[in-house]
Amino acid sequence: MSLAPLRAALRQALAAESGAGDTTHDLAHADRVWMHARTIAHGEGMAPSRVLLCAAYLHDLVTLPKDHPKRARAATMSASAAGPVMQALGLTPTEIAQARHAIEAHSFSGGTEPQSPEARILRDADRLEALGAIGVARCFAVSGALGRPLFDADDPFAVGRVPDDTVSALDHFAVKLLKLPETFLTPTGRRLAEERAAVMRRFLADLARELGAPPPAW
Repeated sequence: MSLAPLRAALRQALAAESGAGDTTHDLAHADRVWMHARTIAHGEGMAPSRVLLCAAYLHDLVTLPKDHPKRARAATMSASAAGPVMQALGLTPTEIAQARHAIEAHSFSGGTEPQSPEARILRDADRLEALGAIGVARCFAVSGALGRPLFDADDPFAVGRVPDDTVSALDHFAVKLLKLPETFLTPTGRRLAEERAAVMRRFLADLARELGAPPPAW
């Protein structure tokens, strides 16, 4: 099966099997991750493959809340659940194993290091979603779902305290998001990440101006 019909089948499978209610890991997220993966692959001189396509669409087949005790195992659970889906779509055992590795290795918290070009590209493609304007929107969506405030009203940019992203959404920028570009594994992904981090810093500067506070040094 070529990429176009395989993508259509994967979108249908993901819509049928993925859990409802997680607006940050929905079908639109998978569409964007595939778009990023293609862009990075082309930038690295690599043709997008069936392995990369399947990994992009099935990497969040199992999603758990950020505060779930098994959150770190979500990527491994997604890789296991993706196996039968790929088998039904006619992928070879080798392709399935390669895609499963990419899925397992994409997670920030899973601890599996990517060992293939597809795995490195998927990790970068997924992490791009945490940056830029989409990253801002997703950060506040997740924090809102967890019942966390937008920011600390007395010290929004953590000038006199240690940032803690379990307390407010804005602290997540300092604790994790703006540090992500240095974790990217491909030159193309890193360039895109730096561009998106700049978008986030402009947002923070605008927010600081609205709050009458100096912009953060993050």
